[in-house]
Amino acid sequence: MPSQMDHAMETLMLTFHKFAGDKGYLTKEDLRVLMQKEFPGFLENQKDPLALDKITKDLDQCQDGKVSFKSFFSLIAGLTIVCNNYFVVHMKQKSKK
Repeated sequence: MPSQMDHAMETLMLTFHKFAGDKGYLTKEDLRVLMQKEFPGFLENQKDPLALDKITKDLDQCQDGKVSFKSFFSLIAGLTIVCNNYFVVHMKQKSKK
């Protein structure tokens, strides 16, 4: 029986390939659509209108306009770390009340 972690890994892989298609990588436009659909409000809440350009540039390690699964996973890991940090601080504040 698959564990929650098995499901989480499968979801990450399926999500990447859903937006990458047969080409096996994400373009800037693919990444924009993925972020809009999978992280609603993320780009809207960015104060910097060039946030997607900067994210794409950071993830495009070969500077060829392609975001690999490895780079995509780095983005997800970074977002997860930020969310965890927020969660930990929030939970500490709740436990003090």
